[in-house]
Amino acid sequence: MRYRATLHGQAFTFGSVREVLAKASEAKSGDAMLGIAADSALERIAARYVLSELPLRELRANPVIAYEDDEVTRVIEDSLNEAIFAEIASWTVGELREHILSHDSTGEEVLRLSRGLTSEMIAGVAKLMSNMDLVYGAQQLRVTATAQTTLGRPGTMSFRLQPNHPTDNVEGILATVMEGLSYGSGDAIIGINPAEDSVARTAELMERTDAFMRHWRIPTQSCVLSHIGTQMEAVERGAPVGVLFQSIAGTEETNTSFGVDAALLREAADLIARKGVAPGPNLLYFETGQGSEMASDSDHGVDEMTLEARTYGFARPFAPFMVNNVSGFIGPETLYDGKQIIRACLEDHFMGKLHGLPMGMAPCYTNHTNADQNDQETATMLLAMAGACYYMGIPMGDDVMLSYQDTGLHDDATLRELLGLRPTPEFEAWLEQLGVLRDGRLGPNAGDPTIFLRYEPEELLDLSRPRAQATVEARR
Repeated sequence: MRYRATLHGQAFTFGSVREVLAKASEAKSGDAMLGIAADSALERIAARYVLSELPLRELRANPVIAYEDDEVTRVIEDSLNEAIFAEIASWTVGELREHILSHDSTGEEVLRLSRGLTSEMIAGVAKLMSNMDLVYGAQQLRVTATAQTTLGRPGTMSFRLQPNHPTDNVEGILATVMEGLSYGSGDAIIGINPAEDSVARTAELMERTDAFMRHWRIPTQSCVLSHIGTQMEAVERGAPVGVLFQSIAGTEETNTSFGVDAALLREAADLIARKGVAPGPNLLYFETGQGSEMASDSDHGVDEMTLEARTYGFARPFAPFMVNNVSGFIGPETLYDGKQIIRACLEDHFMGKLHGLPMGMAPCYTNHTNADQNDQETATMLLAMAGACYYMGIPMGDDVMLSYQDTGLHDDATLRELLGLRPTPEFEAWLEQLGVLRDGRLGPNAGDPTIFLRYEPEELLDLSRPRAQATVEARR
């Protein structure tokens, strides 16, 4: 089937839904390199006009990669709620956009409808939205998930403390953990990217992190971000950890290059539910980002935004605890500059939440990208307005192991104060006992990691309560 539109006397013809989706996207360097982007602003508008008139059933009938050719397509299709899809199958993509942005709709009702949306539908509606639309549409969607503690509660903003070290020096990692905690970071998770992906190193980091958390009774969860198979072997051998991690993508071929498929993720979910130290039920952590399929030459000619939406569709049936988007991490070959990174972050956050996922954002950039700290901070503030449930926490915002720029520990505290948001309740109560926070703002011991060296837990914490139960819950 061919799709046509005429604008200002110029006729445009698109040969497939896949082409319509690609040419309706905002400009992205990755799509341009693949030769699938719109050649002009006028062609982009023509594609959006066509897209806005497509019934949702048309997008379902035409996935960008065929069902029989791709596991991601099969996972998305097989997990769709048929009853809900039947309610909205005749809607156009434009009507779906109007419904999401309507004052008459609620976040709960939109999330219910989303169970009947394929990822191509969700990508399509996001392509029709401005930046402000994406912020407005996302902020009403409240998604929570629980491992040891719960992310996404109203009035909270959480942070993943990322204490990476270029040589995996455990004392250096723990020093960074102490610094991060002293700024109130770490309530989402303490997550370490190891330089060495081995079972021995993974188990060592799991054990040392867990021992520190137990000694200080820290109400959070931990993760070591080696390959999921490596983590699983460490857990099978008895290493303690709360959450298992894996990078995933929007095509089967890319996931294969990552060494993962749906069967392995199901096995991992079963293992961590049986042998993990967090009660759950949400115990998986996925990382995603626009452009990973193009970077591995496994994009199948599909635009990077639609593939990112498919990544969320692949994640949805696994009910993860965290999904972290790092679209700026690859570099200018996928997102050329700060403007493209900001747009991609807003798209990804909206699409992830519309899939019903607990979205964390890393509006990051590498030093060879045409972006700077102001771009990164602009993206961070917009995403905070949109309701991102967590960010990264990295000393000075500069990861010394992965060599990229992200949100720093000072940014974490600043964002909370700007928006009047708090850590998870259990974590806030724990920080209050340490003197790191006072009524939601930085307290007398903020920024002083030596409190973990100068004191023992019984000198600062009320150990009569298990796991520093929240005393601030009643205030809310």
